[in-house]
Amino acid sequence: MKPNNLVEMLDRTVKKHPNKDAFMWKEGGAYKRITYKDFWSRMMHAAAGFGYLGLKANDKVALLSNSNPMWGMTDFASASIGAVSVPIYPTLPSEQINYILNNADVKAIVVENEEQRQKVLNTHSNVEWIITMYPDNQSSYDEGELSFAQLLKYGKEHALPKWENQWRQINRDHLSTIIHTSGTTGMPKGVMLTHGNFLANIEGVQFWLIELLPEDLSLSYLPLSHVFERMAGHYMPLSVGTTIAYAESIDTIQENIQEVRPTVLTSVPRLFEKVYAKVMEEINQGTPVKKNVFNWAVKVGEERYEKYIESSFDQLILGETMSKSFLRKWKLADRLVYQKIKKKLGGRLRGMVSGGGTLNPELAKFFWAIDLPLLEGYGLTETTPVISTNPMIRAKAGTVGKVLPNIDVKVAEDGEVLVKGPSVMKGYYNDDEATSQAFVDGWFHTGDLGQFDDEDYLKIIGRKKRLLVLSTGKNVAPQISESALNDSAYIEHSVLVGDKQKYVISLIYPDYENLEIWAKGKNLQYDSYQELVEKEAALELFNKEIKEHTSNLADFEKPKKWIIIGDEWSVETGELTPKLTVKVNVVEKKYESLIKEAYGSDYSEAVKGEVVNQG
Repeated sequence: MKPNNLVEMLDRTVKKHPNKDAFMWKEGGAYKRITYKDFWSRMMHAAAGFGYLGLKANDKVALLSNSNPMWGMTDFASASIGAVSVPIYPTLPSEQINYILNNADVKAIVVENEEQRQKVLNTHSNVEWIITMYPDNQSSYDEGELSFAQLLKYGKEHALPKWENQWRQINRDHLSTIIHTSGTTGMPKGVMLTHGNFLANIEGVQFWLIELLPEDLSLSYLPLSHVFERMAGHYMPLSVGTTIAYAESIDTIQENIQEVRPTVLTSVPRLFEKVYAKVMEEINQGTPVKKNVFNWAVKVGEERYEKYIESSFDQLILGETMSKSFLRKWKLADRLVYQKIKKKLGGRLRGMVSGGGTLNPELAKFFWAIDLPLLEGYGLTETTPVISTNPMIRAKAGTVGKVLPNIDVKVAEDGEVLVKGPSVMKGYYNDDEATSQAFVDGWFHTGDLGQFDDEDYLKIIGRKKRLLVLSTGKNVAPQISESALNDSAYIEHSVLVGDKQKYVISLIYPDYENLEIWAKGKNLQYDSYQELVEKEAALELFNKEIKEHTSNLADFEKPKKWIIIGDEWSVETGELTPKLTVKVNVVEKKYESLIKEAYGSDYSEAVKGEVVNQG
């Protein structure tokens, strides 16, 4: 029998694996652990603590923190009393936090530390309680403030009567969370997701994706405020008894991978792009012999992948895809190359999942070629989030896989992807107009353009609102060019512009981490990013990278000019969303005059801190 709610889902796991590690997290320079049984106990005390503070069903409890076990305790504790969690990205400034707190009618908020506490104190919200996970000993709390340890203490002293009966009465239709969209095209909207939305998505994903096992160890580095991480990297592992290890940050992930040696990894494409860039950088700096061996091994892996794609499901299940002679060649490539790369990723990975953005098909093929299965999926916050995913058996790079078996998807006449099913949101909180616009005849309109291939694998072409219509009559989906450009080790973000123009132009935001390594190797001297991107050697590098990575595109999809950005993009300055995707409308407006000038001239010139370069 299926669980009725997320708390019941966790309860079943706790009873099956009470003494197994549920979470691992870095503290004091070493990883600490907590078992499922102890996690449940503390979660129960947190629930009783919330009850002692007067919180009840349908009250809103916000979370402003990086991922750690207390995040999960808060989430499940609030759910167990029928309250609704409101996750907030910890990178957001006070102004945006203020908007979410007021928009969602938040009554209590759990924050990570003094920095996040101060953000909340600087808002003008009606929050009644501020609970700090890691309080500053010097902080003097006002009325309505306490530490997370105090919350647990109150819970131990004031147990909730009939608590288990309370959470067992929660059904799948009950609201679980309100997650605010990134706001790439306007003010964030509060997406209402139920217990049933998450449970249905878990059930659908498990049909196609890697079968998670209690023996698995999943590395999590995305914030749990990200719906993809919350579902695929949190609820799914907890539903089967998998151990979740938290990375400290994206900057320490290589170190953390070596420490915990995960078997499963979920991420947005950017991490895989960085891994690929590091591998290629090392190979390019190696000897000619090393390069030749590497290239040979990758070609062997690509040949194996092609055999894999051309095989039937029966052949794959029976392992009838490689001849004995080819198998010997592949094992040699595995020993000489694949195993060395795998070792740098902990040596135990059996599958990786990419979501939250477009993955370059060539990148996916590379990881498959070196025997690291990389499965791309597709979804939105409004669909909790997964709509489709590549199956472990016969994944197809360049697609976002097969539609989950418990939802319906169709492509409208104008190419928009429409979705219907139990994992589609309840609606937008306190926004009936936006909700009615999102649904037509029961179908949720994703705003994405897609198509099915002849084997019913879904491909996402781009955003409906971002389709560039050139004055020549050609239609350009920007994501195709942007994905190709972002595959460069020296490009972190790119934005294609050119609606109603003769040709497209690309704004290039460099990957300054790799660019500075390159500059050091060239002995380049500079005092700022602006000065670095103006160097002739840097311009030549970007000329080469851009032309190389767009060589397979149609001529009208290739940028004829590009603008190299010499200042920094961040969440704080407004160009990036909390999940580090580009706010295209903000970027286009910020560089509007520069874009117009680039279209009006055919020469190179440094303007307003950026570099315009003709390709």
